[in-house]
Amino acid sequence: MDRSQYNQCVEQYADRLFRFAFSSLRNREQAEDVVQESFARVWEKVKTIDFAKAKSYLFTTAHHAMIDEVRQRQHFVSTEDYAPTEEKANGIPYPDVNDILHKALTDLPEAQRNALLLRDYEGYSYQEIGDITGMSESQVKVNIFRARTALKNKLKSIDNLIDIAP
Repeated sequence: MDRSQYNQCVEQYADRLFRFAFSSLRNREQAEDVVQESFARVWEKVKTIDFAKAKSYLFTTAHHAMIDEVRQRQHFVSTEDYAPTEEKANGIPYPDVNDILHKALTDLPEAQRNALLLRDYEGYSYQEIGDITGMSESQVKVNIFRARTALKNKLKSIDNLIDIAP
């Protein structure tokens, strides 16, 4: 890959890489760090990476950087990330559906969450997700199925929504 192809990768994949990292980490600064670290690693190996495989390399690198980030923060969750945005008339916080969904996503095991985000939010194929995460295609399918089932079970009842609400 040459410099112009690297710049093309930045233009094409930076936003998608950020969305992937942010969906998993739920912290803007950490997601930006993951994106920057991923592109820095690509730049270090720019001569050896095939342009056709740059997308897969970037997302694999971001996946590993997110794992490192989660290990470093030891599952610390800021209360500011889940602060309600609206309130009911009686002053009780009214959770945003998006916040509830993200809270439910963070409760999923990491492998399931990442596979689900790559499939449903980013639109990758099972094979591409396997390449990014290091799982076999059948493991990817199992993790996505389990993640969807867990989300469905968690979100299908109003009682569960109240329990999840921040």
